[in-house]
Amino acid sequence: MIKAPQIFLWHQAQGLPKDIFAGQTLAIIDSEQTQQQPYLQFNLGLHVGDSASQVQKRRIALLKALQPYGVTRLQWLNQTHSTTAYLVDDQIEATLLDGDGLVTQQKGVALMMMTADCLPIVVSNAQGTEIACLHAGWRGLANGIIEATLAKMQTQPVYAWIGAAISQANFEVGAEVKAAFVSQNSDFENDFIARQNGKYLADLYAIATKKLQALGITSVTGGDRCSYAETDSFYSYRRQAKTGRMATFIFISAQDDRLA
Repeated sequence: MIKAPQIFLWHQAQGLPKDIFAGQTLAIIDSEQTQQQPYLQFNLGLHVGDSASQVQKRRIALLKALQPYGVTRLQWLNQTHSTTAYLVDDQIEATLLDGDGLVTQQKGVALMMMTADCLPIVVSNAQGTEIACLHAGWRGLANGIIEATLAKMQTQPVYAWIGAAISQANFEVGAEVKAAFVSQNSDFENDFIARQNGKYLADLYAIATKKLQALGITSVTGGDRCSYAETDSFYSYRRQAKTGRMATFIFISAQDDRLA
């Protein structure tokens, strides 16, 4: 876990090339401080009912914390649970684009995805010269947001890290969700645990890992935190519908040293 002095906390991605930095912001700066319920202290979502001016201040604080490492801008999307992904270059869009995946070869551009139970996934090629960031709820995962985002990459992705999302133990879904995945690949049958009420516990981490590996990614790390269960660290929409959003980010560093 890395702390940007007096600003916020995030946990750092592992298993990526040395020039790639990625992480996921946490919901709470200091559990002993007074919390601004339901948004706690570092909500980065503009669409959840929090004060827009306060959210913008937090986004600016995050940018400033990353600037010493060469980050020049944070690239956001209007996330729509889609399979739409974009290539990001040095041109700045006048309006916020709708979609759930970003790819770039530009140094210093931090690709951003907001979550509060959905899967945040970051990806890199072997050389650390091309990266991707995507948001995958169960619908996006089933419909192909991983495949659509990686298809935008011009090089073979090799490394992936999955940030905190809802774990299988806490993610109950209906039979239609299971059917959506098993109809694609019978191997996904093993990623659902039947419950007595006729519903299932779904392992989004395992499904995403299988999809990433099928696309040639040989190293998948992360996927070991639960946004629902870890109340002191993460926002969870399923735990509390009115809540904030974490941001998962990845960028190609313009500096020689990693954040410390």
